[in-house]
Amino acid sequence: MPQKIGRPQARRRQKAAATARDAHWERALEVLKKFRQIFRSAKRHFQWVEDRCGVSGAQLWAMWELAEAPGLRVSDLARSLSVHQSTASNMLDKLETRKLIRRERGQPDQRVVRLYLTAQGEEIIRLAPTPARGVLPDALNHLPEGALRSLDRNLSELVGLMKIQDREAAMTPLSDL
Repeated sequence: MPQKIGRPQARRRQKAAATARDAHWERALEVLKKFRQIFRSAKRHFQWVEDRCGVSGAQLWAMWELAEAPGLRVSDLARSLSVHQSTASNMLDKLETRKLIRRERGQPDQRVVRLYLTAQGEEIIRLAPTPARGVLPDALNHLPEGALRSLDRNLSELVGLMKIQDREAAMTPLSDL
């Protein structure tokens, strides 16, 4: 036989449930504040890069990858930056116009294009603020493996709960969002 709950006991349970909902909402707001702090910090870094180097954060990252591995192909660079190949190609067009990178065709196979920094590009890398990949990718790279896996799992769950999902944004440089 179910136990009858008196009015005072029912009110206490309702109040406890409301308190738990309020605490959950407060925690959600604290997490939201952290997202804001992450994005603002990344934005400030991008502005610092642009002010100091005259290139965007994504362009600096691309140039840094070329400094680390001269002769990359566009597809390799796009993979390193986690962007679409067309996004990387457009970025390279701008860098080439400014004479910061150069493209060279391979001898046996003229279809293969390799990418290199010019002397001007190398100078920008030498003077650039660090981390050249950006503060968020750098911080993520420094997380312990277990924490990174957990964050990936939790963010995937969060994205899954969102009513609107912009899947294209996943392959867009953060500095372009």
